[in-house]
Amino acid sequence: MNKTEAQNINAGVDTGKDFLDIHVRPLDEYFKVSNDKKGISEAIKRLKKLNPDRVVIEATGRYEVAFITACATANIPFSVVNPVHIKRFAGAIGRKAKTDKLDAALIAHFSEVIQPPLSELKPENMQQVADVVARRSQLLEMQTREKNRLQIMPTNVHPSIKALLLVLKKQIQKMDDELAKLIESCPEFKAKSDLVQSMPGIGKVSAAALISYLPELGLMSSKEVAALVGVAPISKESGRYKGKQVIQGGRHQVRTVLFMAMMSAMQCNAKFKSTYERLVAAGKPKKVAIIACVRKMIVILNSMVRDGVMWEEKTV
Repeated sequence: MNKTEAQNINAGVDTGKDFLDIHVRPLDEYFKVSNDKKGISEAIKRLKKLNPDRVVIEATGRYEVAFITACATANIPFSVVNPVHIKRFAGAIGRKAKTDKLDAALIAHFSEVIQPPLSELKPENMQQVADVVARRSQLLEMQTREKNRLQIMPTNVHPSIKALLLVLKKQIQKMDDELAKLIESCPEFKAKSDLVQSMPGIGKVSAAALISYLPELGLMSSKEVAALVGVAPISKESGRYKGKQVIQGGRHQVRTVLFMAMMSAMQCNAKFKSTYERLVAAGKPKKVAIIACVRKMIVILNSMVRDGVMWEEKTV
């Protein structure tokens, strides 16, 4: 089917773990495919024939990645939008009914009316960023071990250790340069990186780690993001027994990065410094106080990304 000049064809995609519901306006065409390689291939073939101006899909951080990768490969124009914007649009037009089919139609309607900017997201870059962050962490660990050896080993082997430290320093800088290049190459990554770096204590590497290890940032509630990172306190109770609240599970890579970022933030960010000092003064162990600050940090970062608001502009 060829698109006429008068038509502005928009496809809305409701994403689920197992299925993709797709509605096309103004053709009023609907189809459902499995959210796997076979189903996505079928969806791409049908969309290519329809030649849409825009395919809009909600950002979930997980279930849409394979589909938008396929769209990018097939040169189908797509826009990844914040689910909050879809919900606000539904409220504005008085839409209350909710099924996967109706949601796909709603997203297509949103695309037709709002015409969100096309995404230049490169999904494969997300894994590359994660790989570079992981490698940088490995190099830092090696650097720390060699610095420790420099303190305890005899002076006759110092030249060897110093030579290796120089190599490691150059490799770490190389990873930093690669991270910067990957983030600059993708407007969505750069926008999110700039947002989170506006918070004192969050640097380029922390921002890159959040982008690669926590793509859901900005798409969840405060409780959900704290639980996903693994900094939400979990009560241990059974009958009359009431144990201490603990943190467990979650994405340890993100938690480790934020823990280190908090150590820096407490030196330059008055909000976290005062929170930490208040908790310690109240008798909380220092590590518990730091984790509480990390929880506060990720909740604030989540709301900043969700609302597209810089730290300085936000009342926190």
